[in-house]
Amino acid sequence: MLKLTLKRLIAVLFIIGLVSLVAILALNELTRSVYANRIYANVTALPNDDQPRIAIVFGAGLERNGGPTPILYDRVATAVDLYKAGRVSKLLLTGDNRFMDYNEPEVMRQTALQLGVPADALVLDYAGRRTYDSCFRARDIFGVKRAILVTQAFHLDRALYLCNSLGLDSIGVLADRHDYTTSSQTWWSIREAAAMAEAWLDVNVTHPLPVLGEKIPIGN
Repeated sequence: MLKLTLKRLIAVLFIIGLVSLVAILALNELTRSVYANRIYANVTALPNDDQPRIAIVFGAGLERNGGPTPILYDRVATAVDLYKAGRVSKLLLTGDNRFMDYNEPEVMRQTALQLGVPADALVLDYAGRRTYDSCFRARDIFGVKRAILVTQAFHLDRALYLCNSLGLDSIGVLADRHDYTTSSQTWWSIREAAAMAEAWLDVNVTHPLPVLGEKIPIGN
């Protein structure tokens, strides 16, 4: 009897896991198809706009030496191209700064400065701990209404889903400026599949509040 009950439990868990996996994959595919027409390969592919948007540049980790990771550098460099092309008026650099020795936004700022963006065009969001938090705070703290999201292909679908679901009129430009390793891309894709499910829950079920504070409107 115990063996039979255990087998049934394993079978039920297997079915639940399989259904969950199918649902997650379907959600990712649906999101990809919905936002495909809002993704642009590079700066020159962007449609003409009546007025510049705000670039939202998402954090992506730091190296052990304190410098930007390759994907973070590529995001900032792509946002710099947007600014120099007149497609954005400011760069909102959003990342994690929970620890004294870990400051993504400041590293992003230093990188943008080195690449030729003036300091007054750079706005730092120190509480962008998750993509959801970055989009929420862009709307509620910084007053962003129209944005260009700057990140890699593996992340852009989720970023577009979150920002647009939270009321930001957003399009995205790809920051894939290098051939990243196959192992890295595989891991990112797996992680993103689960993160997309979490994003759907955040928007539709749990509605978590990120760290908030004083409003700092930056235009548009």
